[in-house]
Amino acid sequence: QVQLVESGGGLVQPGGSLRLSCVASRSIFSFNAMGWYRQAPGKEREMVAGITSGGITNYAGTVKGRFTISRDTAKKTVYLQMNSLKPEDTAVYYCNARSYASYWGQGTQVTVSS
Repeated sequence: QVQLVESGGGLVQPGGSLRLSCVASRSIFSFNAMGWYRQAPGKEREMVAGITSGGITNYAGTVKGRFTISRDTAKKTVYLQMNSLKPEDTAVYYCNARSYASYWGQGTQVTVSS
């Protein structure tokens, strides 16, 4: 059973930064891709950023240029660096890993508010 554990969420002012971490219970090379999704109240879950096993990254248009996804394979960890945060970035952020199945973490709350 794969486990994904997110951390790093919290309350931040507009314009601030946060870094989310997702630690996997097995080598991240065992996944075809990993990514970050978010879900705001009353809205559907949406993809924020992804990274393939080959290191190719992609981003939602709303975060491109502000968010950066990266990984540390030795630590089995994927990161999401979030800069220039906006109130509309407020959501629960989830880590996802895909191989022959899709796995989700428990989520971490990010609140952007003054």
